[in-house]
This record gives sequence, structure tokens and C-alpha cells, in this order.
Amino acid sequence: MAKATFNGETIAESSETIVVEGNHYFPPGSVNADLLVDSSTHTVCPWKGTASYKTVRAGGSEAVDGAWYYPEAKPEAAQIAGYYAFWKGVTVTD
Repeated sequence: MAKATFNGETIAESSETIVVEGNHYFPPGSVNADLLVDSSTHTVCPWKGTASYKTVRAGGSEAVDGAWYYPEAKPEAAQIAGYYAFWKGVTVTD
């Protein structure tokens, strides 16, 4: 079971993550969306597509752009479309 935590709060937990390039991608239903705030940040991966970001807010702190996902992944990465990955202070354990 993989778990993403930030500032003592669980952001996501699932036994059905998909690991791509060393990152656990969590199914959207396993993520506490109340702890995520939209960001205007976007980046482009040549094989996954355009990533959108969210700021993680928990326990009185925030990890700016600490979550990312591919709303419309390219065909090569279709299995992670809509799934969330974390970084920037968010701890992911498995």
C-alpha cells in the first residue's frame, strides 16, 4: 500500500498506484481532493504530455505545486491519465 503524506496528514493512499519513472501515481479516488488547490503551473513531458499541478495544503503549511497529474496523457502514458503523483515535501512511502 502506497501512501502520500504532508505535514502529518494523509493526502493519498492506495494499493493500486502505477509506478512510472520512480514515481507512484495514485488513482484520483484515493486522493483527498480537499487538500489540493489548483495551480496555474503546467509542464510538458515529451512522452506523457502536459502536466497540471496542484498545491498541497495540510496542517497549516503548503507544498506549492506538490502534486501533478496528466489530465489528457499521450497514448504511451494513457494508464496514468488523471492519476496524481507528489513531490516538493510530500512524502510517498510504499
